[in-house]
Amino acid sequence: MRIVSGTHKGRRIHPPKSLPVRPTTDMAKEGLFNILNNYVYFDQMKVLDLFAGTGNISFEFASREAVSILAIDINFRCVDYIRKVARELKFESLNVQRADVFRYLKTAPAQAYDLIFADAPYDMDHIEAIPGLVFDQAWLNKNAWLIIEHPRGIDFSRHANFVHLRNYGKVYFSFFRQL
Repeated sequence: MRIVSGTHKGRRIHPPKSLPVRPTTDMAKEGLFNILNNYVYFDQMKVLDLFAGTGNISFEFASREAVSILAIDINFRCVDYIRKVARELKFESLNVQRADVFRYLKTAPAQAYDLIFADAPYDMDHIEAIPGLVFDQAWLNKNAWLIIEHPRGIDFSRHANFVHLRNYGKVYFSFFRQL
């Protein structure tokens, strides 16, 4: 796993093999951030990373100097690992919280983010509920993005805020926009 761009470009990160995660591949992450380069100013963004896992996506936003990043994961080992790496890399804009993502989206006071990234375990039930929770609870600023990483076979195209689908090998990204 490596950071693709920003202040820590090329930095390799080696998460423990014992973490129960499936990190976004470097190829897919690079493709995702190449798309985002055309739409956002990273250094002006507030980001929410749901199902943060290894922190791979959070570290990329931190390296690109996002204003703030909140990484949410339910696994305490993942949360501890993200905190450890964030301290080592001096990513002061990155905060981590241990929480169940679905409960968090339903009960936490909604804050307005510029981008929400959700990479739920592919075998998790209710992935399809994420856009509804995000848009119904007003978690996004105007013109902000929700991006969901998911396996083939999940179709979000009928959601009112759906914009487009991209895939990189076995990785699919569905893009949504708050207008």
